[in-house]
Amino acid sequence: MMEAQLNGLEVDKIRSDFPIFGRLINGKPLAYLDNSATSQKPAQVIEAMSSYYREHNSNVHRGVHRLSIEATLAYEEAHKKTAHFINASSMEEIVFTKNTTESINLLAYSLMGLLKKGDEIVVTQMEHHSNLVPWQQAARKTGARLKFIEIGSNGELKREGIESAITKNTKIVSAIHVSNVLGTVNDVRHIGQIAHENGALFAIDAAQSVPHMPVDVGKLGCDFLAFSGHKMLGPTGIGVLFGKKDTLGSMEPFLYGGDMIREVSFEESRWNDLPWKFEAGTPNIAEAVGLGAAIDYLRGIGMDNIESYGKSLVRYAYEKLSSAGNIEIYGPPPEKRSSLISFNIKGMHAHDLAELLNAEGIAIRGGHHCSMPLMHLLGITGSARASFYLYNTREEIDRLCEAIGKAKAVFKV
Repeated sequence: MMEAQLNGLEVDKIRSDFPIFGRLINGKPLAYLDNSATSQKPAQVIEAMSSYYREHNSNVHRGVHRLSIEATLAYEEAHKKTAHFINASSMEEIVFTKNTTESINLLAYSLMGLLKKGDEIVVTQMEHHSNLVPWQQAARKTGARLKFIEIGSNGELKREGIESAITKNTKIVSAIHVSNVLGTVNDVRHIGQIAHENGALFAIDAAQSVPHMPVDVGKLGCDFLAFSGHKMLGPTGIGVLFGKKDTLGSMEPFLYGGDMIREVSFEESRWNDLPWKFEAGTPNIAEAVGLGAAIDYLRGIGMDNIESYGKSLVRYAYEKLSSAGNIEIYGPPPEKRSSLISFNIKGMHAHDLAELLNAEGIAIRGGHHCSMPLMHLLGITGSARASFYLYNTREEIDRLCEAIGKAKAVFKV
């Protein structure tokens, strides 16, 4: 029996909002524990997008007819909701992209003009490929040097490594807020302080933090912050780049074409106001509406409640897995991690475990989690990962552990 209420969340009521939990997988109730990859969507988000297409479908910023005005208002309202959600000063600081990956690529491309040979870009050793590969390419094209803040044996960044990696030659620091492999919650505020003391811009990959905890860009002190709608109950195809207004205003656009322009002649063009300067062409309007609905849903529950509940789940799972035997867990203890656990069963490949769990109706992720350099540091090729969200339960964690026991028996490990 699921607990009706835990840490302030009425989990049964929340689960009833998600149509997918009516599905059976291999004849068994779905236990969806792959939330770090993408979250499920409540009926409220699905209906908001459907309503847009049924009643308001039109292009934005293009026409004076009723449908275009309605679509534009809905699209701009999504910007305002997003700004309020992360405490940005205005919607001008909110650029919609396709996902976190595109947000960081936009940054890397548009900031390349700041870089020259001898300059430094600093990231951490626990970055997702999305916050590593764009900076690798920026360094390669400009002659800048890419440096790394090292990880300690406890799965946390070495504090002394932050001060030593960031120097007066550093122009850009970009760090993951929550590791999608280790679950580590990094002290990004401290990293940002060191970056700014050295005159560098500071960006945060918040794909794994914004869905799970209150995030305030003012308190974090970042210049940029990137995240995705699909990990926070919203649709795929919509991402966010927050940037300080003055900094965004000084940057070159990432894409060129319609809607990002103010005036065009045969000889030259002038750019539109923020944030439209960075939103070329017809945007993902319905997806923006869905993101706004997801933000409404999360705010209705309360991000403090979601964070507290997530911590209770990961603590419970950590204790259960730690006591199961023959399991290696990666990353810090539960009090220093977010709502995910990566682990391996000795003698069993993560893909084999994921397939056996699928037979029990349990969805986890097995692989390198788009963090191959980190896997190399850990001395593994991949791991299993169970990641939790506001609709998961302790009962599902019990099912996970029971199914792991069955898998271990199959492989005799």
